[in-house]
Amino acid sequence: MMKRYLATALALWCWGSAPVWALDVTPVAAPATEVLAKDLQEEVVRIQATVKDMYGREATKPVPITIYRPAGDGPFPLVVFNHGRSVAEKRAQQGRSRPETAARYLVAKGFVVMAPTRIGYAETYGDFDPENSACKNIEPMSIAASQQVLATVEFAKTLPYVDATRWLVAGQSVGGLTSVATVGRAPEGLLGGINFSGGTGGNPDVNPGRPCNPAATTRYWGDIAKIAKVPMLWMYWQNDKYWGPDIPKDWHQAWTRGGGQAQFTSFGPSGENGHNGLNEDMDHWLPVVDRFLQDLGFDRPAIVTAPPPSGFADIADASRVPVSNAGKAAYAKFLEMAAPKAFAITPKGGYGFARGDYAAGRALGNCQRNNGNTCALYAVNDDVVWKP
Repeated sequence: MMKRYLATALALWCWGSAPVWALDVTPVAAPATEVLAKDLQEEVVRIQATVKDMYGREATKPVPITIYRPAGDGPFPLVVFNHGRSVAEKRAQQGRSRPETAARYLVAKGFVVMAPTRIGYAETYGDFDPENSACKNIEPMSIAASQQVLATVEFAKTLPYVDATRWLVAGQSVGGLTSVATVGRAPEGLLGGINFSGGTGGNPDVNPGRPCNPAATTRYWGDIAKIAKVPMLWMYWQNDKYWGPDIPKDWHQAWTRGGGQAQFTSFGPSGENGHNGLNEDMDHWLPVVDRFLQDLGFDRPAIVTAPPPSGFADIADASRVPVSNAGKAAYAKFLEMAAPKAFAITPKGGYGFARGDYAAGRALGNCQRNNGNTCALYAVNDDVVWKP
């Protein structure tokens, strides 16, 4: 029988009420088709959370939490990482939140990463949607989303390997809105917040760059900034088809005028829609986030960089690559790829490769998730960088 943990019910302060969060915690077996990232000790648990929607209806639902953590006993500081919001017909299929690539960087930085799949998504999709604002009032959705962050932190306090007196909140899109809302509640132990493309009301297919009622976000963020105590980093891309290049600047101005602290970084266009810069433009945002975390005292090196050419072998000589036959076949495919690209190996013949943004980091991640923590870069672009 699966081991089951029951934690004491915990009362959390909420604007206007004091709901009880039942931390009925159950480890969850991954579906047979999923391969968990063993090097990150990936696991999934569920907690029970109670939230209200914009109509005042209350419901208690399970919140799956994906956990990634460093090797060792800790205790490690925490990052609660929050997902975005798909359109209605996709929210049932978007699955559990699993921000593995960003989590790899944060785990290397020394954090435990917890990614809750909020109520109204995946397995809890249905007729109760606490994040529906009807493009009118974003306060109820902000409270509901941030409550689940606070519930995650309360759960983290029960884990011996987490130091929940030091934590950060981060997220993308409505997850970024969740980060802003959480900072605007000034919870205990929070050190800072990171907002990737945060906001609400966008529809890139119907009204690209023109979200509905952006003034509601401007007003609300200006109000809660008066309560905020910790610094934030806000990052947006100029070709964001949800908000466009200028509306996020209005939101940031309202935040800082209200008394909030936030560094605003605007990146150039990324891909077809810069709203996905979190996943598609790591080469640009990683150094910015790294500086922000260093200013908060988290200075462990974590960004993967390419070593210099080693001269071990010619890049085209697949016979020299110390991998299995399957690995040599994969290396042949790697050679055909356009740069940027990277190929990583293990001492026992395992491998992983990637091309595109942050290729070196992704290649190591692809290698390590299946083979453990012993991967090293073999080749980056047109150079062999591996030394025996």
